[in-house]
Amino acid sequence: MNKKPNILFILLDDYGWTDTGCYGSSFYETPRIDALALEGARFTDAYASCPVCSPTRASILTGKYPARLGLTQWIGGHSEGKLADVPYIDHLSTDEISLAKALKQGGYKTWHVGKWHLSKHNEERFDTYPDKHGFDVNIGGCHFGHPFNGYFSPYGIETLEDGPEGEYLTDRLTDEAIKLIKGSKNDDKPWFMYLSHYAVHTPIECHEELVEKYRKKARMLGLDKINPFVEGDYFPCEHKKDEKILRRTIQSNPIYAAMVENLDTNIGRVLDCLKVEGLENDTIVIFYSDNGGLATAEGSPTTNKPLCEGKGWMYEGGTREPLIIRWPGHIAPNTMIETPVTSTDFYPTLLEAAGLPLMPEQHMDGVSILPLLEHSTQDGLDDRPIFWHYPHYSNQGCTPGCSVRKGHWKLIEFFEDEKLELYDIYNDVGETKDVSAEHPDIVQELKSLLDQWKIDVKARIPEPNPNYKPRS
Repeated sequence: MNKKPNILFILLDDYGWTDTGCYGSSFYETPRIDALALEGARFTDAYASCPVCSPTRASILTGKYPARLGLTQWIGGHSEGKLADVPYIDHLSTDEISLAKALKQGGYKTWHVGKWHLSKHNEERFDTYPDKHGFDVNIGGCHFGHPFNGYFSPYGIETLEDGPEGEYLTDRLTDEAIKLIKGSKNDDKPWFMYLSHYAVHTPIECHEELVEKYRKKARMLGLDKINPFVEGDYFPCEHKKDEKILRRTIQSNPIYAAMVENLDTNIGRVLDCLKVEGLENDTIVIFYSDNGGLATAEGSPTTNKPLCEGKGWMYEGGTREPLIIRWPGHIAPNTMIETPVTSTDFYPTLLEAAGLPLMPEQHMDGVSILPLLEHSTQDGLDDRPIFWHYPHYSNQGCTPGCSVRKGHWKLIEFFEDEKLELYDIYNDVGETKDVSAEHPDIVQELKSLLDQWKIDVKARIPEPNPNYKPRS
């Protein structure tokens, strides 16, 4: 029997679709990630199940859509506008057989390193930390959604001992990941590492010498002379109703660029460790992000152009993610895959890759894409409907809604006014032209699919807010 593959799942936070060189960035420098793409498969149409973090993270670990789980908002989030907020589950239930639990039952060592954010912030939060979801080791995972004390030590993260003053969090988490990999060298058991970086979530901070490199680059390219922002309408949510949306139009933030390069360097360090330890050919490497780049609020440090909008939005910029998967001997180098996939697909895919039985009652919203990876074919997957449900006001400017993509068509329903928008994603990736009036038959077909899906997953729909007061 062949040894089961190790699995290195690298998950970034708020990292946008075009934040990498191989996905189109000309300002950020990501040579190690670009090289990884040449060694495996790069997906053009990979999606997160939600435009914010906690729901997508839950979908990866359960194989279920956030709406089915009832975990539809980032944990701790609350917002209202014309519509009242929808209640949501504020932790990942231990009743779920997580991906880590399933792999552990299949003989894997399981390690969680980095951000968790699937637990509530109260005295019971330890009951839903990673160690209660099948992870043997938890380094840095807690209820934090971002490093509240910043990226430089002391971090104040209860599950990560502070390093020397000034140590950088992304560097430290990489050090911890490398220690685990090296420590497993003489162990026959395969391992699953969920390397979940806090970067590039706010606060936007990095080493000053690296920031200065990009200040110089911005000056050399003349980007420092260009105003990168366009001011939009007022936010529709109550708690930000006196602020205006600020959209970034070009990638030019030196601090964010430094964070991206630092991440790239640290990913390279882990990949180098695999090679030195002789594990490169025995390890599946996945590179992915939990939602779109932050493009319209909180400093708007990046842009996802040509995609529309970013984190917190129902448009492509909020949910389309960079996805690279490398598995030597199984995935041909420099493979490009345009078939749409989503975050619920990881669970069954990794079980099948590990030679473990599928658990369809658990990962009921995911499909194994292993045949697609190994043979570049899978019947029916191109035309499979993919769904989203985010019934909340985002901190980034979007109103509550849901959507479906089937083939090259994408329908978005906004709950405030029941407006429907239809886009031909193949020919209009930027969602610049709503073609719902030209294709009423497609609208009707997709709306019926979406309505039935909402019933099937028991999706909660927001009600009018009786306390709403419009801006005067």
